[in-house]
Amino acid sequence: EEGSKMSAETLETARLRLRPAKAGDAPRITSLINDPDVARMSARIPHPYGLQDAESFLARCEAGDEKVFAIDYGDDGLVGVIGFHDTGRLGPEVGYWLGRPYWGKGLATEATQAALVWAAKSWGRRCVVSSHFADNPASGAVLIKAGFLYTGEVGKAFSVARGTTVDARMMVWLA
Repeated sequence: EEGSKMSAETLETARLRLRPAKAGDAPRITSLINDPDVARMSARIPHPYGLQDAESFLARCEAGDEKVFAIDYGDDGLVGVIGFHDTGRLGPEVGYWLGRPYWGKGLATEATQAALVWAAKSWGRRCVVSSHFADNPASGAVLIKAGFLYTGEVGKAFSVARGTTVDARMMVWLA
């Protein structure tokens, strides 16, 4: 996207800085994500979510198992996380979350757009998949604004926080 500049794994947009997540982010991640309404809309985030959960997640990030960016917003610092993980399917899957105070400001869309530009230009990915729980239309709107299309497939995805399987609407993005 025009106006985004990329350098050494740090992306900048008009309002955001996407940077590598680091161990020092654990307390902030814990404070934002230990919210049942944030956790329940994700597949892999448990609730309750403690400091040890954040530290384990950040250790996996440092190991390079996933491509993960912390989302910084002005003076507030970290407000969420966006990342890609291998699915063994068409392409990597993008997932993200924002702390509740940052919902409804277009930040998830801005972060997703920047991450997709990075995935295509710096990482060489031409296809990215995603999905959202059927009861989370706001996430669907973010993905549509970022250029994803519905595949027409509704799958089942397990939500760790809910402890059950939930209908998930499958989506795809092509560079």
